[in-house]
Amino acid sequence: MKNIDGEIIVIDNNSSDGSFEFIQNSFPSVTFLWNTTNPGFAKANNQALKMAKGEYILFLNPDTIIAEDCLEKSIGFIRSHNNEVALGIKMVDGSGHFLKESKRAFPSPITSFYKLSGLSKLFPRSKTFAKYHLGNLSVNKNNEVDVLAGAFMMIPKKTLEKTGGFDEHFFMYGEDIDLSYRIQEAGFKNFYFAESSIIHFKGESTKKESVNYVKMFYKAMSIFVKKHYGSKKAGLYSFFLHTAIFLRGSLSAISKTGKKFLGIKAPDLFINKPAKVVIAASESEFEEAKKILQMAAADKLVLGRIETDNILSANTIASFRDLTNVFTFSDADEIIFCQGQLSFKQIISAMQKVPDKVAIKIFAKGSHAIIGSDDKNVAGDVILKEKT
Repeated sequence: MKNIDGEIIVIDNNSSDGSFEFIQNSFPSVTFLWNTTNPGFAKANNQALKMAKGEYILFLNPDTIIAEDCLEKSIGFIRSHNNEVALGIKMVDGSGHFLKESKRAFPSPITSFYKLSGLSKLFPRSKTFAKYHLGNLSVNKNNEVDVLAGAFMMIPKKTLEKTGGFDEHFFMYGEDIDLSYRIQEAGFKNFYFAESSIIHFKGESTKKESVNYVKMFYKAMSIFVKKHYGSKKAGLYSFFLHTAIFLRGSLSAISKTGKKFLGIKAPDLFINKPAKVVIAASESEFEEAKKILQMAAADKLVLGRIETDNILSANTIASFRDLTNVFTFSDADEIIFCQGQLSFKQIISAMQKVPDKVAIKIFAKGSHAIIGSDDKNVAGDVILKEKT
């Protein structure tokens, strides 16, 4: 927000991890509201919306990192469309992989069936079978879409004055679909914006393969369908959804049986080998990150530094512009990007070039921890700097 006249509002839904004590006096320019219960995603965002004064509202998840020019570019795009559009954005996860929920269609009964049955995975670019995530649309081009992801929704305030905020009948999941639907009903358009991107760490709320997730997703979609498609379609949707869940469970069981029959074993998660780490950083950033690893992560072996200004010195193993080649001549298991001399924009772009086998972590300037999230089904990793 360096070049933007704006405000930051943070709503905390009764965190029990010491957030209040750690944060309350650290950011005097930020407005905080500390809820004493967890009223859910929709209600908390509506609390912030009532407080907001800006011409544009950005609903942003806390488990995100945005590029430095992201907000300016997003606002510029909306203005170029006469403030008649709402905006979602290209999102990647903690491993640099594109997140399909960045662009979505509305969940009609048949579209949801294709998604939950696994047919969308079999035909990922099909206009029909992959319609839920609009698999036929390029991830690198701006496109009009149906649904904006709740992790990043930028909406003109005048639009929200017509549509209202999130429907508080949704506790988690579905509220972004509902608001996207009402934006279209009010005569505006939703766009997927590919000219900037953000990191959206996954695995910080509900495990995507858990029974709890399926129940919450089903409940949210049922509320949406009843509200916008009518009770008749809601019954049809319920039938399709239960059939899809049955098929998906059957395919999963067949897959496990096949692997067992073929003798394919799951990886041994209990072999504790030191992770070999490379660090992309200036010399001072490298020393600080290495010190944290030495104090708090004894299972890390630092192989060397990737020079960020592209001028190799005696103690570096490669330059940042040659990042893709680092993993051809080294057996690194992990890379840490230090933000400071490197921008978040550069890091987000570079993450997408890192091989799948290499874990990614980020150490932001002025922060107290090295963080990363490599699996959407588990919580992320935090290597915490000791207090001085």
